[in-house]
Amino acid sequence: MTTRTLAGVAIECVAGDITKQDDLDAVVNAANAELRPGGGVAGAIHRAAGPELDRACRPLAPIRPGTAVATDAFGLPNRRIVHCLGPVYGRDEPSAELLAACYREALTLAEAEGLGSIGFPALSTGAFGYPLEEAAEVALGTCVGEAPRLASVRRIRFVLFDEHARDVHARALAAAADDGDAA
Repeated sequence: MTTRTLAGVAIECVAGDITKQDDLDAVVNAANAELRPGGGVAGAIHRAAGPELDRACRPLAPIRPGTAVATDAFGLPNRRIVHCLGPVYGRDEPSAELLAACYREALTLAEAEGLGSIGFPALSTGAFGYPLEEAAEVALGTCVGEAPRLASVRRIRFVLFDEHARDVHARALAAAADDGDAA
């Protein structure tokens, strides 16, 4: 695990299963516009949370790229699930701004609900085709930039699919934190 603490907020990068983060108040779903079960992170979260999640999501859909909504976590060990629709790389533009908006919106929802911790996957890097290194730079840069305004969120964890993705995010965290220290 790689951790940096900025403005009192611990930002972590780990390789693991986002559906098994029992020490986090919320986890983020890499959702589709209709908030339906699918493949990848969305499929894993829906399977672990159970059919109640699909029923809870239906009245909230559709959502647009760069936006987020929250539901209960049902069968997951967390209190809440924040569903973010990241951009499809090369189609939803400006992709970097839309991706950054996902992270800001998720953190804003977590703050509004007084949550202390949240776990993110690598949004848009699977079927949506966002290059991992670029996505990590946007994700970590956004979270580092948001850290000073966070009052309740004290821990942000990036839960990545494998060690390679964790290493890419750890490098992006170090770069963003160093840039933040220089600002």
